[in-house]
Amino acid sequence: MKKFNVTIVGGGSTWTPGLLKGLCARQDTFPIDKLVMIDVDEERQATIGEFAKILFKEEYPDVNFSYTTDKSEAFREDVDFVFCQMRTGGYAMREKDEKIPLSLGVIGQETCGPGGFAYGMRSIRDMVQLVEDVRAVAPNAWILNYTNPAAIVADALSRLYPEDKRILNICDQPENLLRSYGRLLDMSPRDFDPVYFGLNHFGWFTHLYDKEGHDLLPKLREMILEGGFRPADYEQRDKSWLETYAMVEQMVRDFPDYLPNTYLQYYLYPDKVLKKLNPEFTRANEVMAGREKRVFEECNRIIENGTAKDSHVVHNDAHGEFIIIVAESIAYNKGDNFVVILKNDGIVENLPNDAMVEVAASLTANGPRPYAVGEIPTFYKGLIEGQFAYEKLTSEAYIEGSYTKALQALTLNRTVVSALKAREVLDALIEANKGYWPELN
Repeated sequence: MKKFNVTIVGGGSTWTPGLLKGLCARQDTFPIDKLVMIDVDEERQATIGEFAKILFKEEYPDVNFSYTTDKSEAFREDVDFVFCQMRTGGYAMREKDEKIPLSLGVIGQETCGPGGFAYGMRSIRDMVQLVEDVRAVAPNAWILNYTNPAAIVADALSRLYPEDKRILNICDQPENLLRSYGRLLDMSPRDFDPVYFGLNHFGWFTHLYDKEGHDLLPKLREMILEGGFRPADYEQRDKSWLETYAMVEQMVRDFPDYLPNTYLQYYLYPDKVLKKLNPEFTRANEVMAGREKRVFEECNRIIENGTAKDSHVVHNDAHGEFIIIVAESIAYNKGDNFVVILKNDGIVENLPNDAMVEVAASLTANGPRPYAVGEIPTFYKGLIEGQFAYEKLTSEAYIEGSYTKALQALTLNRTVVSALKAREVLDALIEANKGYWPELN
């Protein structure tokens, strides 16, 4: 069986240990020859990297592992897959993304609304540089991208690299939802055949078939309405995520046609969500005090003890496993069905062809083969068209350096609406993002 060379971009991420554990767990189905991690933050990555050395020594000794801050070491002509999970500006900028909008009376969230706009404008720059770096030495490598906000990043990359068919933008939230449905139904998420449409963080499951072809969505709908909804790994989730999943019951009660992506709460109930958000302690603060603290403390404990055999925090989660099984399907031409982000081109008949839609597709060695969705109802079409216009204008604002398009984008966003408020928020974000964004004129 062929062994693959993989580069992980964002080696210092709190999600990286789960990804590394996932590679160990799937070494028989996705064998690795050489694994390189790269990050701009040398100190963060060193902690994860030293943990990885111990983990691989015990669980995967055949891997040729290294970590670096040098692009020439990370991106070489023999790389097969680049797993990308960058966070431009780190948690310091994420905190600003969340707190600046809240200080001005609108939702502050990592990927949605003005926070997502700010993050997207930063991410585009670094993702473009990544593509250039990889393609300079490895024109045939697959770039599997987790970098958020995936919708804006995917739109920009599609416009800038329209002929590059080996960039695949993915998100683990549909996978998290499938795992949560699986826990409710006592089933494996791999036993589901999902039908899904929308944009990233802005979509719906319309059907969820089992292996016999039975649609389980009606049963799930009733279970959610009667007993609420929790993530599959709710024992390990922070409080804000439990509240986010709990909102699914409200969305299903109000709009019972389909099962929604959890992020839709920010767009369907911005007034209600805004009241719950604490402008002094946002999700960024919760992560820094929670998951980040736990992961780095555990990695340091493992390094000190010299063994990862008793690790209880660093686990194989949906984020870590999903990108690997996507790579497996491509590497071995398996044609497995996943929800991924693709250029529409008629997949959803009554949406623009250039929209980067999130839909189910069979993943092969020659790329994704999406399943047609057909026409979608007016309510969902209207929501998606407005959100897509915001995402497209954000990409264009970055590419063209256009203040006007940036203002138009934020005015369209359902978490903002007011042009006066959009200008106030935009000006504050421009000031906070000097050095990250292009100059807007």
